[in-house]
Amino acid sequence: MIINFIHDDSDTFTNDNIDYTFNYNSGKNIHYTFWQSNFAPENWYSEVAIDLLYISLSVYAADKLCKRNDADDAWSRELKLYIPVLQSKIWTNNKRLLEDTFNFLSGDKWNFEIRPRTESSTEKYYKSSWNKKEDTTHSYNEVCMFSGGLDSFIGAIDLLETKKADERILFVSHYGGGKGTKEYQDYLINKFCDNYGIDKNDFRQFHAAIINGVEETTRTRSLIFFAHAIVLASTFGKSVTLIIPENGLISLNIPSTFSRIGTSSTRTTHPFYMKKLQELLNEVGLPVTIKNPYQFKTKGEMMLECKGQDFMKENVSHTMSCSHPDVGRHRGETHTMHCGYCLPCVIRKAAIKKSGVFDNSEYYDPNCEKVDVAMTNLNSYRQGLRRFNPKYAFMTIQQNGPITDNIDNYSELYKRGMEELKEYIEEIK
Repeated sequence: MIINFIHDDSDTFTNDNIDYTFNYNSGKNIHYTFWQSNFAPENWYSEVAIDLLYISLSVYAADKLCKRNDADDAWSRELKLYIPVLQSKIWTNNKRLLEDTFNFLSGDKWNFEIRPRTESSTEKYYKSSWNKKEDTTHSYNEVCMFSGGLDSFIGAIDLLETKKADERILFVSHYGGGKGTKEYQDYLINKFCDNYGIDKNDFRQFHAAIINGVEETTRTRSLIFFAHAIVLASTFGKSVTLIIPENGLISLNIPSTFSRIGTSSTRTTHPFYMKKLQELLNEVGLPVTIKNPYQFKTKGEMMLECKGQDFMKENVSHTMSCSHPDVGRHRGETHTMHCGYCLPCVIRKAAIKKSGVFDNSEYYDPNCEKVDVAMTNLNSYRQGLRRFNPKYAFMTIQQNGPITDNIDNYSELYKRGMEELKEYIEEIK
């Protein structure tokens, strides 16, 4: 598929081979809330960071608009995007790195055609409004991703428990088309503000959804999440650490179920992808350092070592780990709940078992017995555990991407994570 992206109708770029023209500022193509966030930075956004934000929206749009089933192998697509940017020289010089990064992330073949642009009318309007503001947002020391999941919840607790009195942390969230994720984020944000006495403005939530998308796998969605945090960090006027709290087992994304080679085997925080993304940030001149403090921790270990045990235990059931939290609404349910059988749900339940914390979370099918897909998943998990051989862990960790550093640490992490999963799976009858 070949897609041309524009900011408004004054962009007259055309090509005879274009299949689809996508307008960032048309409600017919996309709904996103970045410019409506009322964030008042000390400095205006870096043009390179703004470019990265729109590149992320472009990639996500293409991901949603092109069905994998239409590819020759029913999976890997060839996608060519014509993208207008403010800093065309920088992005043209890094075109190959950009393509390689997203080739790995989504498993597709990406081709980016970069062309220069000037500020859009939307950007001019919000920049003008910012110039008139007398008060700006206070400076932050770090940025942390906050999804509303259990890992990001623990990551936020650990940061708030250990930060110095004069330090401020900016938490950045993203939610897609459904309401489930935001409901959990909202609840936890209020709890954080009450418990730690922080400002609600320290949490920034952004919505981005493609209109009339047809593909469900959306491996590239995480890029939007990261790009929003990076563009906010670009206003701090200093080098910034971007914390991405995720347990190391899920980060490796090893296809532990043998039915998980396809849609669910994401590479959102895989070490190789994080390495490529960091290289990209360095090459385009964005002073943001990506850090996952839990790269060598299982989810259960994260829970056991959380620095705010009482607060964590009180609110575990208000975190959302499920890979498809809104599916229940299709069954006529009036509220969001975990499915109970997707891999993130199973890893969550295994971690909670290991921690000994009482789990009051609501699962639709906690014992994988109500629906066919749940029973299929359970059998697949069991098959994966039967085939698991710790002697070959150093090879298995390479299945979803190359690991070149810390091989021993990743191997031991994988073995501990599989043991954690095994202890839970064995108790399901």
